[in-house]
Amino acid sequence: MKILFCNYEYPPLGGGGGVVMAALARELARRHTVTVLTSRALALPAESDDAGVRVIRVPVIFRRELAVANLPSMLAYVPAAGLRGLGLQRGGQFDVINTHFVVPSGPVGHLLAHLWRIPNVLSVHGGDLYDPSKASSPHRHAWLRGPIRYLLRRADRLVGQSRNTLEHVRGFYGVERASELIPLGIERPSQQAPVRRELGIPEDAFVMVTVGRLVARKANLKLVEALIAAQRPNAYLLIVGDGPEADAIRTAAANAGVGDRVHLTGQVSEQRKFEALASADLFVSASQHEGFGLVFLEAMAYGLPIICFDHGGQTDFLTDGETGFVVKLNDIDAFTQGVVQLHDSKGLRERMGDTNRRRVENYFIDTCARNYEVVFEDAVRSAKSGVRQPVSS
Repeated sequence: MKILFCNYEYPPLGGGGGVVMAALARELARRHTVTVLTSRALALPAESDDAGVRVIRVPVIFRRELAVANLPSMLAYVPAAGLRGLGLQRGGQFDVINTHFVVPSGPVGHLLAHLWRIPNVLSVHGGDLYDPSKASSPHRHAWLRGPIRYLLRRADRLVGQSRNTLEHVRGFYGVERASELIPLGIERPSQQAPVRRELGIPEDAFVMVTVGRLVARKANLKLVEALIAAQRPNAYLLIVGDGPEADAIRTAAANAGVGDRVHLTGQVSEQRKFEALASADLFVSASQHEGFGLVFLEAMAYGLPIICFDHGGQTDFLTDGETGFVVKLNDIDAFTQGVVQLHDSKGLRERMGDTNRRRVENYFIDTCARNYEVVFEDAVRSAKSGVRQPVSS
């Protein structure tokens, strides 16, 4: 097939949604012709090849950070990608469009699919439908819910990566339709050696690690709270990633007297991220919501037990008491108890880590790509026969 991906973020821009789509594109490029229409910022090239994937970037002059998008840059992507996309379809260049994130990529994929009369497979990731940490979250605003509802209904196929995300399609947007549940997948991480000394952490420390953008939704200040409440002097918190909350985390740790035990790496390479995971004993996340949570899978691949809250798509594959502890949203006491239990019991850490290594085998990118192939092929066949999936409101 000839596949066009539309996503406003593609590495090195953005977070997990762009990372997994890039992995999916590279995997599909082994067997298909794959093009990505994404955004350009910070001196990135207008066009490049990524392991057989043609990556076309349109300028969004308002973006100033790799890790975090802003509203002007997201809005700028829509007309820029739409105009660039209009020039791409010559002689039946594409068979199917896969649009990732209904906001802001949704209008681009919908427009191009309509003009070219090819199917649009819309993949929703969670944060594009619901983000409890943002006043601007689409689910809070009727003027946004209406257009999103239209795009969700009009897509030829709808894919969600978790039950939680598909529940939001129905609950917040009132769309009852056939949909596909395709869990995200990660590329199998290369196993790295621990680098505690390079990170400034003692070799005999108990290391809690978290990975992600330092934004309000991730609630990393709660991890500092748990570190303090655990009262384990050899416990360290390693925070991998960058974002607007970095200074607040440093200040809170210093004011609490644990600044020497909270290490922020900033934005790092994939290798250094995996080295950080290899250096840890436990993965922790205080995120207020995850549509899926790729970083959990990466932690599982490194055999780390996981402590997180129970709000989001990670509950599809994380089980309290088996993969770690999945505790009630913002119950810091229960979260801290989990930290203490895993700190005090190496045997418990090893048992849960072994469970995670086995369970993550179902969540690598080759499985995800095969599932997407089935959906793409079915959408193309249906479009050629003139049959659309029924949608009710």
